[in-house]
Amino acid sequence: MIITRGVIKRFGRRTVLDGLDAEIATGRITALVGPNGAGKTTFLKVLLGLARPTSGQVAIDGTILDGSPAYRAAIGYMPQIVHFPAHLRGTDLVAMVTALRGGTALPDLSLADAFELGETMARPLGELSGGTRQKINAVLAFAFAPKLLILDEPTAGLDPLAARVLKDRILAERARGTTVLITSHVLPELEELADDVLFLVEGKTAWSGAVKALTHGTGERTLERAVARLLGGGVRLAVA
Repeated sequence: MIITRGVIKRFGRRTVLDGLDAEIATGRITALVGPNGAGKTTFLKVLLGLARPTSGQVAIDGTILDGSPAYRAAIGYMPQIVHFPAHLRGTDLVAMVTALRGGTALPDLSLADAFELGETMARPLGELSGGTRQKINAVLAFAFAPKLLILDEPTAGLDPLAARVLKDRILAERARGTTVLITSHVLPELEELADDVLFLVEGKTAWSGAVKALTHGTGERTLERAVARLLGGGVRLAVA
């Protein structure tokens, strides 16, 4: 479980996270949503240890984040935009990440097989399309049996078939008990995957709970309409 209590993050005079309290349940898929500037990206950076809170506390599976990087070994991260050196190959990246993780665990490359990457993994990344590089990005995120997956717009740039392969893998990870935190501007896609919603506005939790509770509480049939209703101020719900 991820628990944050009173998390504040400031960049100079600008407050991005403003006393954020949140709980993300273990073994479930949570959709992180909110308008632009709500603090979603900063929240992910805090969880990844890429940004330290100005104040407040963050705990992942009982470990309070205090600057030690050890907890990151259990995280698989798929950023929305990644810039790999053009001369490297997918196989080079797998070898590098394996070495950084101590070289004790063999990577699971079944997602590469599902994407039918084959010999493409041995080609320089500079020769590959953006969609193919995104597939390799996904392979790296899932390769080491993560307990926590953080996926930032994971299907961006993927064709429909590859997106389906990735979504099936996300659901399979949940089935084995992995906690998944996912962002996407494609809300129907999130509804297909997510059990829960964490809705941020101005750096605070505006609503959290099950997708079904949100749609029921707003009187809307879909997550997309329910979120639009909240953004439009048409209904106010208590934080679950």
